[in-house]
Amino acid sequence: MLALKGISVRRIMAKTIKYLLVLLWFSACAQPAPALIATAVETNTKEVRNQLRLGAERMEVYFPFLKGKSVGIVANQTSVVGQIHLIDTLLSLGVKVNCAFAPEHGFRGNAGAGEKITDSKDPKTGLPIVSLYGSNYKPSAKQLEGLDVVIFDVQDVGTRFYTYISTMSYMMEACAENNIEIIILDRPNPNGHYVDGPVLKKEFSSFVGLHEIPAVHGMTVGEYAKMVNGEGWLKDGVKCKLTVIELDNYSRKTPYDLPIAPSPNLPNQKAIYLYPSLCYFEGTVVSEGRGTDKPFQQFGYPNMPNGNTKFTPKDIKDVASNPKFKNKACSGIDLSHLPEDSLMNLAKLNLDWLIATYQNYLEKDKFFDARFFDLLAGSSELREQIIAGKTAEEIRSTWAEDLQQFKMIRKKYLLYP
Repeated sequence: MLALKGISVRRIMAKTIKYLLVLLWFSACAQPAPALIATAVETNTKEVRNQLRLGAERMEVYFPFLKGKSVGIVANQTSVVGQIHLIDTLLSLGVKVNCAFAPEHGFRGNAGAGEKITDSKDPKTGLPIVSLYGSNYKPSAKQLEGLDVVIFDVQDVGTRFYTYISTMSYMMEACAENNIEIIILDRPNPNGHYVDGPVLKKEFSSFVGLHEIPAVHGMTVGEYAKMVNGEGWLKDGVKCKLTVIELDNYSRKTPYDLPIAPSPNLPNQKAIYLYPSLCYFEGTVVSEGRGTDKPFQQFGYPNMPNGNTKFTPKDIKDVASNPKFKNKACSGIDLSHLPEDSLMNLAKLNLDWLIATYQNYLEKDKFFDARFFDLLAGSSELREQIIAGKTAEEIRSTWAEDLQQFKMIRKKYLLYP
């Protein structure tokens, strides 16, 4: 068969026909803006060039599921198609979007960790926004009333304690209970190249860790949704009607730089790579850098010995409210100088920073916020091992069997190499 730069003529013709069918569908249901058509053309060209294509960009695949349906969307600032928010895109194409659901940090991603998110209206579209953070993790039947399908399109970072996957699980559960279809528009996992950390024990289930998975699970949100559904992990074993719109031309081994910060305190790729290791400091007296210009890229406390940096946490609007050691000078360790490649290639949790900081802290009985630390760790074992003086390798060896069992389960649901 004839080929052009390694791409077959038949493949180009097939993709062109598919794209024309999408345009015909658009014409039948709406009058799309020229800018959106241009974006679709550009996206199609990129696909022919074998570039990564996000689930949200694969409109020709998921738009047929939305025709004539009443739609709800779980979204935040990362939910974009090109430069346009997914909700704006769908509304412009005539899709009947009834409401949006906001995870932690809010619909536009401008609320700090733990800040209360309330129900509101989106000022741009006028759509009602239902908060899924605070006192309402799981949408009620009334909040889902009238919906035929819910779309989940939120960028995750691949850790058990990053709460977006908990929001997804609760939404899947609510959809199953109310006979509503859920569509996951898949996005890459920037920490998807490894699996590591202690596996959560069921009695330590919480919003910072719902299911029995390791701290770093190595799955996209689509793969994780399939596992939660397939393993019967939703309440009472219910299963939802689930569709995952897969990524095109994606490998978990390929580095993926997030174009939009997934939350206020993960402002860049270094913070995202360091987050799995440094998040444990949130369950201690140690500052993890919130309230500074390097959150999750430095850590410390007042008078910390052997530090290589100084910082003073402060309130930062829409980023950090009342951070640890607010307005107090801290000594600490700055990790922001580490090259991104070295962080990405590390491919395991770094326990040395946590262990050394505990060993050097004078008032050891005050170091841990035991309850919160244990929820982050998934059990009390990690805290107890650190107190007992175990080395990082000794601790890591206790994870081996649980990790192997998890990987066997995980393998059934992987969509990408």
